[in-house]
Amino acid sequence: MKLSKTNFLIWRDCRHDAWMKVHRPAIYNAVPLSDFDQSIIDGGNEVDVLAREVFPGGVTVPRKAAAQTAELVAARTAVLYQPVFDTDQFTTACDILLWNEAGAAYDLYEVKGSTSGGNMRAKDELYTWDIGFQAEVLRRQGVPLGRLNLVRLNSGYVRDGDLDLDALFTAEDFTDAVEAMRDEISAQMDAAHDDLSLVDQPGGPCGCFVKARGQHCRTFGEHNPNVPAYSVHDITRIGASKKKLTELLERGVLRIEDVPEDVRLSPVQANQVRAAQTGRPAVAYDEVADFLAALTYPISFLDYETFAAGVPRFDGYGPFHHIPFQFSLDVVSGPDAVIEHHEFLHPSDDKPDVAFLEALKAGLPGRGSIVVWNQSFERGVNDKLGERNPDYADWLADVDVRVVDLMEVFSQQSYVHPGFLGRTSIKYVLPVLVPELSYKGLGIQEGGTASILWNAAVTGKVSAEEAAKIRADLLAYCGLDSRAMLEIWRALQREIAPVLKTG
Repeated sequence: MKLSKTNFLIWRDCRHDAWMKVHRPAIYNAVPLSDFDQSIIDGGNEVDVLAREVFPGGVTVPRKAAAQTAELVAARTAVLYQPVFDTDQFTTACDILLWNEAGAAYDLYEVKGSTSGGNMRAKDELYTWDIGFQAEVLRRQGVPLGRLNLVRLNSGYVRDGDLDLDALFTAEDFTDAVEAMRDEISAQMDAAHDDLSLVDQPGGPCGCFVKARGQHCRTFGEHNPNVPAYSVHDITRIGASKKKLTELLERGVLRIEDVPEDVRLSPVQANQVRAAQTGRPAVAYDEVADFLAALTYPISFLDYETFAAGVPRFDGYGPFHHIPFQFSLDVVSGPDAVIEHHEFLHPSDDKPDVAFLEALKAGLPGRGSIVVWNQSFERGVNDKLGERNPDYADWLADVDVRVVDLMEVFSQQSYVHPGFLGRTSIKYVLPVLVPELSYKGLGIQEGGTASILWNAAVTGKVSAEEAAKIRADLLAYCGLDSRAMLEIWRALQREIAPVLKTG
């Protein structure tokens, strides 16, 4: 068994999960990659290929061609793309190796489709292990190594004309960080190889057992069959306090309904647990009533769909800036008014800004509340649109002032229902409050898929027939998002009105 870098990094997260990937691939792959995860892989591959233009003239090594790599290295080939190195225990492929004549060694460049800037501590630690694994394999193969570098996208880059690759990419020296951990990386590589060479699973519990639901490995259910679908792992922000989760698990508490009263929980957590235990919603009627009363007609229910391209396609865009390609808008002008529906879907792979803005400006009333779900997203898109299109900046600023976040009724816990399972996504709220509406029958059921399929349709990656189906599915999906908000608003009104009358 040769340990790859991918399996090593999975092992560091969960040794049981890595063992399943190696020895029970059918079980591991039974949980398919999400569209979001696949898009990250595809985007990373695109960035990897583009980065080669910064180091031109290289030789691309075929997959698994370790023997050819050895010949190219022995010949001191100046630039290598995807060279493959094998030892008896390990295998790895590097993104780019660059021969440094002055240092008589190969400088390694690992390319990532992520950005620089922000809080990079956790990512940089992961990248250190990533690069360190490669460096250790190459050293064990006797390859002379120079500097170890990470290449990623520059978060401050904004496209203006043709792509400036030297500005788009940043190269950071990770040599000292890797060297400081060299012994630890080497020891863990050997331990991982021993673990994953075992015929039987490693002993002990799955490490994910003491992590929140969102941090569980792909095969968590295989290792922890006694954990119910709605468990203490689903308590809001339980991952921020590992001590609290560990206490519950050590006391044998798995079902959220069994959480003892003496466990100290935050108010938000306590409300979620109480709703699960009583099976009844907890509604702060005054708070919901105040929220509804603050809305003014005409009320517009608005939803955006965007695509975040790592490599910016258009002027004014930077890495992972959202390309707004679609909106759905439902307008209610009065208590008994007919719904007025507007929609926009950009049909091609050119800059959609002006067409999007003109359609939005034509559909949105000049006054009244604009209801969204998670206002930071829509406002963030508006802010970037205003920066790129200054003629619309004042109008967009007025739009932002009128935006109201319907999600806050649930995220601020004015309305807590056991059926929400502690979540505030519209996908969890809608089936509880408006069960007659559902995303389940749609061809597209979540935003990540919508984004990926729009990109596929407009870039010619699918047939004309499939592109037409994607467009129809996109209109249905985004249309349900805006309609879902409208119907949730109506459901809240129906529930609150009798209480206000009797109160």
